[in-house]
Amino acid sequence: MRNPDFIELDEAPAAAHWDPGPGWQWRFWAIFTGQALSLIGSALTQFVLLWWITDTTGSVSTLATAGMAALLPQALLGSLGGTLADRYSRRLLMIAADGVSALCMLVLITLFLTGRVELWHVYAMMFIRSAMQAFQSPAAAASTAMLVPRGFLSRVAGLNQTLLGLMTVAAAPLGAIAISILPIGLALGIDVLTALLGIAPLLVFRIPQPVAPEGGRTGLWTEFREGVRLVWSHPGLRPLYALLGVVVLVIMPSYTLVQLLVKQHFAGGAKEVALMEGLAGIAMIASGLAVTALAPRRHVRWVLWGFAVSCFALALTALAPGHFFWLAVAGWGASAATYILGNAPLAALLQTTIPNHLQGRVLSLLSTVTGLAAPVGLAVATPIGELIGVRWLFVLQGVLGGCLSLMGFWSPGLLSLDRQASPGRG
Repeated sequence: MRNPDFIELDEAPAAAHWDPGPGWQWRFWAIFTGQALSLIGSALTQFVLLWWITDTTGSVSTLATAGMAALLPQALLGSLGGTLADRYSRRLLMIAADGVSALCMLVLITLFLTGRVELWHVYAMMFIRSAMQAFQSPAAAASTAMLVPRGFLSRVAGLNQTLLGLMTVAAAPLGAIAISILPIGLALGIDVLTALLGIAPLLVFRIPQPVAPEGGRTGLWTEFREGVRLVWSHPGLRPLYALLGVVVLVIMPSYTLVQLLVKQHFAGGAKEVALMEGLAGIAMIASGLAVTALAPRRHVRWVLWGFAVSCFALALTALAPGHFFWLAVAGWGASAATYILGNAPLAALLQTTIPNHLQGRVLSLLSTVTGLAAPVGLAVATPIGELIGVRWLFVLQGVLGGCLSLMGFWSPGLLSLDRQASPGRG
C-alpha cells in the first residue's frame, strides 16, 4: 500500500508552483503551534539545567563541557538525520525524536527527585536529546516548504524567528520561576508535557514530501554525497556554508557562557539572567514580526548585515561596567534583534535555493558544519576564557565575529544568491 505522506517526484509540482492543497492553513498552524510549545519546553529545560550547572560549579570548563554535550551529537548525526528525512517519513521522524527526548527527561526527573543525580547524568541526557535533534530538526525544516505555498516561505521564516523570540521570552522567566517554587525534578516535567503537545498534531495531520521513485533510490551514503556535491559545486552555497561555520565557531561559546558572565561580572543570579533573556526575546519577537511583514527579498545582504551588527552588539554587552547591568541588557537585546534580522532571511534563502527533495540533506549539512564548529569553538574558547576572563572573551568573540560576517560582501558567489532570487523589495 502506498504511504500517503509521500509524493513521487514526477507527481510533485515544481517548487515555484507548489500548492499544499486546501486547508493548508489549518495543517500548518496546528503543527507550528505544537512544535512551538515543544520548543519552549525544551528551552525552559535548557535554562534550568545550565543554571543548575552554573550554580553548582561556577566553572567555564564545566559549562563548556555541557555545551559540547548539547551540540556535538547533533553535529555528528545531522547529516544522517537529513538523509533519512529525504528518504523516509519526516512526520514519523519528528514523532520518534520528540518521544525519545521525553523519555530521557523522565529518567532525569527521577534522578533529581530521588537525589541521585550527578553531573554526568545531566551531560548524558543533554547528549541524547541533542542526538534526537539531529533527526527532528532537518525533518521539520524540510517539511516547511511542503506545508505552505512558496510565496509564504519568507513569512514563515519570520514566524519561526518570532517563535525563537517567544522561546527566549518564556523560557528564561518561566525557568527562573519554576526553580524558585518547585524542585528541579518537577520543573523539568514541563518539558515532558510540551513534548506530548508537540507530538499530538503530528498524529492527526500528514506532511507530504517528494521522494525519488523506488527504481531510482540509492544507498544512504550515496544520497548524502549528493547533498554534499550540491553545496560544494554551487558558487553561492559553498562560501555561505564556510562563512557561517567560521562565524559560529567564533560566536557560539558566548551563548553557553552568558550565565557565567552575568554571575561573575555583573554579580547577578537566575533572576538577572531571566530578565536579560526575556527582554532579548521581546526584541527577537519584534524583529521576527518585522521580517514577517516585510518579507525581504535581498536575503544575502540581510544575513550579512544582521549577523555583523549582532556580533558587535555582543561585544558591547560585555563592555558594560559591572554596576551598569542595564547596559548589558540593552546590548544583549540589540544583539538578539539583529540576529533575527539575519537568520530569518537565511532560512528563506536556503528553502528557495535548494530543491525540496534535497533539503533534508543540504539543510542538515549546514547543521553539521555549524554544529561541529560550535564545540570546536568551545574547546578553543575555554582556555582563553580561563586566561583572560569571561568578560574579555565575549568582547573578543563579538569583534572578531562581526568582522568575519562583513567579509561576506567580498564574495561574488555569495552575493550572486541575491541575483538568483525573485525580484521584490528588501
